[in-house]
Amino acid sequence: MPKVDRILKEVEKLRAELLKTIKQNGNLLDSEIIAESQKLDSILNEYSKAVEKRIGK
Repeated sequence: MPKVDRILKEVEKLRAELLKTIKQNGNLLDSEIIAESQKLDSILNEYSKAVEKRIGK
């Protein structure tokens, strides 16, 4: 499986986890929600770099 596809699967997993935590907690300033959001941001940055590398930018 290409790296970009693996990263996309991870993005979807983290996104679902974040949404679940938000629904359970409701407080967007909660430290758990912030930590999960930061993980998602990090993997989205990794995805962006992988796509740029793949298309040769």
